[in-house]
Amino acid sequence: MGEFDGLRAVVTGGASGIGLATALALREAGAAVAVLDRSTDVPDGLHAVEADVADRAGVESAVAAAAEALGGIDVLVNNAGISAVGTVEDNDDAEWARVLDVNVTGMARVTAAALPWLRRSSRASVVNLCSLAALHGLPQRALYAASKGAVLALTYAMATDHVSEGIRVNCVRPGTVATPFVDRMLQRFPDPAKERAALDARQATGRMVTPEEVAGAILYLASPRSGSTTGTALDVDGGASHLHPRPVQATQD
Repeated sequence: MGEFDGLRAVVTGGASGIGLATALALREAGAAVAVLDRSTDVPDGLHAVEADVADRAGVESAVAAAAEALGGIDVLVNNAGISAVGTVEDNDDAEWARVLDVNVTGMARVTAAALPWLRRSSRASVVNLCSLAALHGLPQRALYAASKGAVLALTYAMATDHVSEGIRVNCVRPGTVATPFVDRMLQRFPDPAKERAALDARQATGRMVTPEEVAGAILYLASPRSGSTTGTALDVDGGASHLHPRPVQATQD
């Protein structure tokens, strides 16, 4: 018997990275899983629905299709998002609008479309993908950090609005995760290898977080076992938020 037996889960951006790791973990735990993504290339056992979270009509249609395929929705994982690099000088108004539309309004669109089904569930849960950047000033991440700060605030607001309906809303706040998303972002830097090493060093553990580690945190928050956990941000950041170990000094013979 799996922990999620009988539950129906929808994961946005579930065709790669954290989303795919989460979708596979949910399936392994017994859930029926639908992936909403612009790509429908997903492993067997996952129900793929093409969707762009920036398109409200398309989101409503995709969520309805996923609910029909699964027989309802108990768990929603709002994972879809895009990156942005630069200071406030480096991104124009169009890029600000594009990133906020996907990373923030996209979560609101998908959640709004899923609410009619979540309200019918006795074990309804929403998990949003936030970021370390929501609370920490990271270099060259002004727009991305602004979007994730909004996700954190949105999580608390949604949790408040829907707690009386029996819908729990939480978020996971990862450090830098080794995903294709990060690989694409690194290509925007003059020296991607140097930047990757800096991202590894940002975590106190000395390495980037894995998608599977984030997926494990998402499953905890989505699980019926965490029925008293709502309005919570769970850090999965390799200690980056609170640990500041001294650099390891090379030893001499």
